[in-house]
Amino acid sequence: MFDFSNLLEFSHNHCIAICAALVPANVLSTFYAIVLVWLQRPVSQVWQVSGLASVFALLMVLHVLTWFIIGVVMVPTFVLLSLGGVCLSINLWVILHPQSLRRFLDILGRRLGTLRTGTASLS
Repeated sequence: MFDFSNLLEFSHNHCIAICAALVPANVLSTFYAIVLVWLQRPVSQVWQVSGLASVFALLMVLHVLTWFIIGVVMVPTFVLLSLGGVCLSINLWVILHPQSLRRFLDILGRRLGTLRTGTASLS
């Protein structure tokens, strides 16, 4: 049987290194998946990047859960859990319904474009 205590101990002993690697990996790979959807890249390419990004996000969530198991409840644990959850949600959106994400990005781009030119009304 697999001994989880060694895995938990590794997670706690190397927390800073794990977070230093997973936080940028989460943000960059999720952003890359969004860009690939926006550029209408092939589905296989989008799925590969989003799948890898989902693995990073899931590892982040699992790492934070190891801290919850021993009772560490602090602001950084909630921030990292939120980051992992948001990245995982976005990657699931990329995989399951890229068309709606593309529409959302188009609307967002138009709104930001009108804000930049100053033609948007405040009402």
